[in-house]
Amino acid sequence: MNYEPFFQPFQYKNLHLRNRFVMAPMTRVFSPDGVPTAEVAEYYARRAAAEVGLILTEGTVINRPASKNAKDIPNFYGDAALAGWQQVVNAVHGQQGAIAPQLWHVGDVPLMGEWRPSLPMESPESMSAEDIQATIKAFGQAAKDAQTLGFDAIEIHGAHGYLIDQFFWEKTNTRTDEYGGKTLKERSRFAVDVVKEIRRQAGPDLVILLRLSQWKQQDYSVQLAQTSAEIEEWVQPLAEAGVDIFHASQRRYWEPEFEGSDLNFAGWIKKITGQPTITVGSVGLSGDVMGAFTKGEGSSVTDMAELLRRFERGDFDLIAIGRSILQDSNWVKKLKNNQFDQLQPFEAASMAKLY
Repeated sequence: MNYEPFFQPFQYKNLHLRNRFVMAPMTRVFSPDGVPTAEVAEYYARRAAAEVGLILTEGTVINRPASKNAKDIPNFYGDAALAGWQQVVNAVHGQQGAIAPQLWHVGDVPLMGEWRPSLPMESPESMSAEDIQATIKAFGQAAKDAQTLGFDAIEIHGAHGYLIDQFFWEKTNTRTDEYGGKTLKERSRFAVDVVKEIRRQAGPDLVILLRLSQWKQQDYSVQLAQTSAEIEEWVQPLAEAGVDIFHASQRRYWEPEFEGSDLNFAGWIKKITGQPTITVGSVGLSGDVMGAFTKGEGSSVTDMAELLRRFERGDFDLIAIGRSILQDSNWVKKLKNNQFDQLQPFEAASMAKLY
């Protein structure tokens, strides 16, 4: 199969990528007390050296109480953590790679392990108006810090049942003020204000990515937008606020979003907004990501004929790969060199290593 179309360069504003492959953000929990180490920098640099087009870091948390649910999730604030991220940027750029931090607040998801934050977890229900404004400003400050450190873009984590997504979801957002509402559009105000604040602090040139999902880790069957019209009400205000690229997360990229069309989530968002999109979800693998997390399942390698068909049709611009690049840092280079037979199946044990 000819995978050459995936290796066309991509440019948007001042973001220049050598191909269409993106390393998906994957929580690693290898930054002691929130500070990325030299080993973390080497981990990302190996992927850059192996020609990944854009590296999205693991989720890295903003400066808010209880913004993370495990001690060694990396911070994106404080002198020590930012110095660690400077090492990461320098290492990736040293390999001619591009990198963006994924800025994150976990909300009130379950804690991992025995560590406990010093303050209660924040959620749409528990946050005061002052908490919300402080959180919005913290996202803006993190984006500005990323810009200062030389990152090539930033990604906002608005998916998978974490804080921003908890504002989107009617089950977790029953507020009656301006950050609640009966419609998805109304409940999107928090995310819109985060994007606007990032634009205010970082200016017009910073490339902003936003990761969205219909499904939640709390409930895989959730569909926030039931129709294409509801997707438009959801994402169009976000595009107008300043989102440049939408990262449309699915568990399986080939699944259509609605009956009557085979467009996936990324395809619908691109059709509606005209903005570039990233597709993601079990690319090149037989099993989905949650099987790896909840059941410790591996996945065998599959071909990408359907991915290529959708890409050449123009449904999306970039393709995020998670577990395969975690398993094998040389995955992109092997595909480029037509070494498909050397691609490795995913083993769940790889999630416990940093290499």
